Amino acid sequence: MGTPEFAVPCLDILVNNGYDVIAVITQPDKPSGRKQSQLKAPPVKEAAIAHRINTILQPVKVKTPEFLNEIKGLKPDLIVTAAYGRILTKAVLDVPRLGCINVHGSLLPKYRGAAPIQWALINGDSTTGITTMFMDEGMDTGDILLTKELAITPDMNAQELYNSLMLLGAQALLETMKGLEKATLLRVPQDHSKAVNIPIMTRETGLIDWNSSAVQIHNLVRGTNPWPGAYTFYKGERMKVWKTASPEDYSGRKRESDLKETQINEVKINEVEINDVQKKWENSGVRNGTILKILKDRMIVSTGEGCLSIIVLQMENSRRMNISECGHNMDEGEVLG
Repeated sequence: MGTPEFAVPCLDILVNNGYDVIAVITQPDKPSGRKQSQLKAPPVKEAAIAHRINTILQPVKVKTPEFLNEIKGLKPDLIVTAAYGRILTKAVLDVPRLGCINVHGSLLPKYRGAAPIQWALINGDSTTGITTMFMDEGMDTGDILLTKELAITPDMNAQELYNSLMLLGAQALLETMKGLEKATLLRVPQDHSKAVNIPIMTRETGLIDWNSSAVQIHNLVRGTNPWPGAYTFYKGERMKVWKTASPEDYSGRKRESDLKETQINEVKINEVEINDVQKKWENSGVRNGTILKILKDRMIVSTGEGCLSIIVLQMENSRRMNISECGHNMDEGEVLG
């Protein structure tokens, strides 16, 4: 049971390792296209068709007698879920004789809920991972079977972390399946006192508060990329911010061994300029969110703590652009927000 791309490697690894996948359950096809006139199948459905799985169920609702009867009719030994997007009833969970296991994109009990990948980034975590667990009636509250950790790099965005965890999730699932077969895995109850429940992501999650620190805003930008996207306002026009960096990150974003001598010199020159802007800003008394300086490849903005460099942005009804393309159209001294 799964819906988005995240679940596809889990299905692939089960099929490719000889497990008998008798059915795939995913969410209904959704309207797509500019006029929303065409239906698009979820990635898991497309994968199931490619694997020639005959039984594909797409219930609109899962809390119905009809869906329960369909599950009972399949007589599954085990149900595996990965980003299905629906909460299963106890009646459904009780159907398979071996139970239901879930592949979750965090190290439980941290980040229970629907957007663990995004919130790990927004909160500035340096480590996350995958948890496989037996499912119960709660939201990600079941006994843990296996965990696999993954380091989060300082500039990693939500799409990049999603892609890494998607593959790690499949590996964790395969290890879990083999461990269950050999009876080598222990069920470990979660410490509910350490649980972190996260809210769902909305478009408003991406609104930048310039009173936050540069680090917090940088984390918000990468945690909301690609959806919903971090945003602010420039002269009343909505402006999405797609890539940022703290000024001190400038020289560290590439190893010097990867740069030519001319590029190294350019980096060092920009470092001097950025540090100079930072020192002047600290004693200026300007409002948070003020565009302090526009350099060749970045726009430096004041925040509640430290300065933030905006590298890629997108104005309404426009495409994404590097500051090198659009910085000449921006005004220093303008306040964002």
